[in-house]
Amino acid sequence: MKTGTLISFRFMAANDLMMELQKDSIKLDEESERKVVAMLLKLLEDKNGEVQNLAVKCLGPLVGKVKECQVETMVDTLCSNMVSNKEQLRDISSMGLKTVIAELPPSSTGLSLTVNVCKKITSQLIGAMGMQDDVSIQLEALDILSDMLGRLSTALVSFHQSILTSLLAQLTSPHMAVRKRSIIALGHLVPSCSPALFTQLTEHLMGELSRGPPTASVRTYIQCLATVSRRGGHRIGEHLQKIVPMVVKFCNVEDDELREFCFQAFEAFVSRCPKEMSPNIQAIIKLCLKYITYDPNYNYDADDDEDDKSDDEYSDDDDMSWKVRRSSVKCLEAIISSRRDLLVELYGSVGPTLVSRFKEREENVKTDIFSAFVALLRQTRHPHGPTLDSGAKEEPAIYLLKKQVPTIVKALHRQLKEKSMRCRQSCFSLLTEMANVLPGQLGEHIPALIPGIIYSLTDKSTSSNLKIDALAFLNVLLSSHNPEIFHPHISVILPPVIQCVEDSFYKITSEALQVIQQTVKLMRPLDKPVSFDGKPYVKIVFACTSKRLKAADIDQEVKERAIFCMGHILSHFGDQLGADLQPTLQIFLERLKNEITRLVAVKTLTLVASSPLKIDLRPILTEGIPMLGSFLRKNQRALKLNTITALNVMVTNYSDSFKPPLIDSILSEVPALIQESDMHISQVAITLITCMAKVCPSSLSKIGGTILPEVLNLVHSPLLQGGALNSLLEFFQVLVATKANNMGYSDLLKALRGPFYDSKSTDSMSVHKQSYYSVAKCVAALSMACPKEASGVVTNLIQEVKNPKSSESVRILSLLCLGEIGRFMNFEGQKELKGVIMEAFGSPNEEVKSAASFALGNICVGNLGEYLPFMLNEIGSQPKRQYLLLHSLKEMISALSAESLKPHVENIWDLLFKHCECAEEGTRNIVAECLGKLTLVSPSELIPRLKNQLSSGSPLSRSTVVTAVKFTIVDHTMPIDSLLKGCIGDFLKTLQDPDLNVRRVALVMFNSAAHNKPSLIRGLLTSLLPHLYKETQIRKDLVREVEMGPFKHTVDDGLDVRKAAFECMYTLLDSCMDCLDIFEFLNHVEEGLKDHYDIKMLTFIMLARLSKLCPTAVVQRLDRLVEPLKATCTTKVKAGSVKQEFEKQEELRRSAMRAVAALLSISEVEKSPAMAEFANQIRSNAEMSTIFESLQRDPLTEAVESMDTS
Repeated sequence: MKTGTLISFRFMAANDLMMELQKDSIKLDEESERKVVAMLLKLLEDKNGEVQNLAVKCLGPLVGKVKECQVETMVDTLCSNMVSNKEQLRDISSMGLKTVIAELPPSSTGLSLTVNVCKKITSQLIGAMGMQDDVSIQLEALDILSDMLGRLSTALVSFHQSILTSLLAQLTSPHMAVRKRSIIALGHLVPSCSPALFTQLTEHLMGELSRGPPTASVRTYIQCLATVSRRGGHRIGEHLQKIVPMVVKFCNVEDDELREFCFQAFEAFVSRCPKEMSPNIQAIIKLCLKYITYDPNYNYDADDDEDDKSDDEYSDDDDMSWKVRRSSVKCLEAIISSRRDLLVELYGSVGPTLVSRFKEREENVKTDIFSAFVALLRQTRHPHGPTLDSGAKEEPAIYLLKKQVPTIVKALHRQLKEKSMRCRQSCFSLLTEMANVLPGQLGEHIPALIPGIIYSLTDKSTSSNLKIDALAFLNVLLSSHNPEIFHPHISVILPPVIQCVEDSFYKITSEALQVIQQTVKLMRPLDKPVSFDGKPYVKIVFACTSKRLKAADIDQEVKERAIFCMGHILSHFGDQLGADLQPTLQIFLERLKNEITRLVAVKTLTLVASSPLKIDLRPILTEGIPMLGSFLRKNQRALKLNTITALNVMVTNYSDSFKPPLIDSILSEVPALIQESDMHISQVAITLITCMAKVCPSSLSKIGGTILPEVLNLVHSPLLQGGALNSLLEFFQVLVATKANNMGYSDLLKALRGPFYDSKSTDSMSVHKQSYYSVAKCVAALSMACPKEASGVVTNLIQEVKNPKSSESVRILSLLCLGEIGRFMNFEGQKELKGVIMEAFGSPNEEVKSAASFALGNICVGNLGEYLPFMLNEIGSQPKRQYLLLHSLKEMISALSAESLKPHVENIWDLLFKHCECAEEGTRNIVAECLGKLTLVSPSELIPRLKNQLSSGSPLSRSTVVTAVKFTIVDHTMPIDSLLKGCIGDFLKTLQDPDLNVRRVALVMFNSAAHNKPSLIRGLLTSLLPHLYKETQIRKDLVREVEMGPFKHTVDDGLDVRKAAFECMYTLLDSCMDCLDIFEFLNHVEEGLKDHYDIKMLTFIMLARLSKLCPTAVVQRLDRLVEPLKATCTTKVKAGSVKQEFEKQEELRRSAMRAVAALLSISEVEKSPAMAEFANQIRSNAEMSTIFESLQRDPLTEAVESMDTS
């Protein structure tokens, strides 16, 4: 009795202590610290296991609460207990040590406590590891060492050498478990050890391997190499040329386990050092292909005849050959994933072999074979989605894949009937990937695939995940192929899918509803008639969806899918539902009232309302429309946008049901939507009122007071452009056509032009520049709608420009209005117009000049016959006004269609060529833009002319020609593309031009091509990149000193070219990443990090982008990248410098820190000693750590990657 009570007392006391220690408030003085620690260490030797366990748990919280010397006492006692001969005490002490290690503050905080405690533990552990006679002590010591190296490796730097020596000694231990754990500990040591130690380790391993047998030790060393490569990554790269041949040699030894380790080592080498492995990659692929079929104890041919019988009889527990097959497949997968450049070759050699092995008997291996093939398919998907060029040839890899599809489907057809679920699941993930890579190309194989899908959906033993995968694949198939292909199979597909809709697991129901939705679309597509009769199936599909639609207690995802699926049923078969239609619409109305389902209900009503079957929605409109109106007040943007879309469709298709009260309920909500703070919502809202005005003109009489002022505010907003501006123009045209009172042509003109006449100040820019252009466009739109009244206004505008009393702002606006109206009206009656415009060219105000130039170009569009000869003549005879006149020409070329321009191309071309050597760069750029846009009119004739000019012209004309080519590359498909693809290489030869300026514009053109149409240059990159990289280097001969009074000032003439080159590199990262040798690329980024301010800023952004795109390569180069970043962050500006210098340095620092933050987001970075030290330096320096923290909170850090350099 007595001992029992004592035990429970000790247990309670320890438990209370535990509770106290977990509170932050506990403070112990030195005496009580000592007592508590002594007491706990004594309890570790308690007879009762429960008490011991509690004591161990108390050690953790104590670490942070007591002084360093007490922690050291704890550690000393635990270490000496660890080698005691009492097994229980040993176990509990090693648990205690692990607890202490887990609680020590990480080494990056730089606390001496961690370092001192680690030193104590390590020296004891190294001793314990040497105790050859007791394996369990050795194992515990290795385990604790691994824990320490994993968490606190940098604190142990001084011990790395002795740890390495003792671990290498353990690799020869007779006990397998000791060898394995030593390898794990070495793996933890590798990332943070110094390069010298790493070399020592690899040389030791290579030395041992070169001795060869006994096989057991070779196994250990190869396993160790694989671990070292996985953990140390790139560092092993420089030793691979010696290592790989040895490992290849051991593959031929008859020992399956050894072979498995060899392939694991290859896999680690390939995935960590793809570049260094290039010379050996073919040999390794060959080995993998040899051993993937290595199955000496089994005859697959017999299997074909007797199917499943032989499987059960054959059992060989000692057969290890499957491990060899598995490791060789995994190695192939690593090659596939890291070498996209070998894709075509892999399809030739590896693809067919993988397919032939789908019949593999061992499930683990089979799953890996599927996964390797999926990796091959993923690499085939274009890295940037489908390219913009419709004319691009099909990729060779896709062509090879298509040829293999029949064989793949045949092999999978058998696998889909297998009992094994893992196998079928792998089949579905492979098929789904294939359907995504080849959309619409599996049509002829669908009859072969359907039985397999249905078996997995109906088989009683099928797991939920397999069902979900089968449904997901069916969904991809249905959505990517023509409807007719599935019509014969619908009767077979629907019953099992409907069975799945009834399933109790919500994820299955949700996937099945998506399949039903696709099937409904296929049974009766709305865009083309089909012969298939969907009537027999409508009832069952409606019934099963309806059941889910009405259920109140289902999962949110299922609710939304059921509503949307029912929407599809109504919009495709609403005319066949009869009496079921109205009750269903009433349910939709209920769903609109519910906050959780209202968004999806709005989308669904839009779908039903836009159906060509003209479903009768009138019964729900009276209640539904005001409800939709109220959504326009809500704060949820997606809901607003979808509601406006829904109203738009309803107003268009159900105009007769809109009575004035309904219209008012919407109109009253619109003014608040038209705000410059959200242009997109303003745009759709204006489209909505335009739509209402067309349908119900009387509704607009109310607009004047509330909506019009908001619209006019928007017209005068500096942010107005694009789609929002176009919607406004249409609105004004519809508005003036309704002839509503107080909104006639002249009223609206007055309202639009008012602010320009009222501006009291003489400063023409009191209204924003953009709003001049917007108002001019609106005036022109109104004039188009009322041509009769417009001619009077034109005369009035001309007088406004002539009138000396007009303010500058009125003059500018009048000129812009003349230009906009002149595009579609012929001004031939206006005799004095030319004189008025030419006079404006002489105005002292730059804005008036540019408005006049705009006007002349656009008036020319409306009356080519009279104005084009006049303009060309003026360009020839007025050298002073050339720049403005060329601007007019550019306006004209941009506005005219190719047809109208064709007859005049020759005259304009000759004139432009006379000016392509102009000394003014601004004038040359305009000439180049005109030439580029003209070339788009008849590319086949004009591109050769540009090409001739390259060889004959002066540097200035060469730069003009190259810039002209830049203007022919636009971001959408054009007829010129195929011609450009053939000759862009000739234009890019100017990257080697002797003239600096020509090289710069060539880089800008290269950048534009890489940004807008990567396909033009992808094939040329191998020859272009060396020239691009050459331009990133600083050239001493271009740096000169200029004396400015007493000061000397350095000017670098090569800076702009380097900047253009780095911008180009940045663009290539986004568009042609897969064609770059990333290590070569990084060499130049590294140089850029030490360059001028502008270039540093660019390379910091590139570095951040690279750490997302190819983290492994960046980690390989980390040590070289950290130095320049560190230099930037620690540079101080000289005292007494100007304010700009301080600001520049601050900006550089922030930008460098952003790059550091991006680097630190890569998982293995902190393991690098250089990076860990730098991170410490940032954390410990108050100024740097504040910048760093502010950046991590700053959303810009995310946005830094998306720099547009085009």
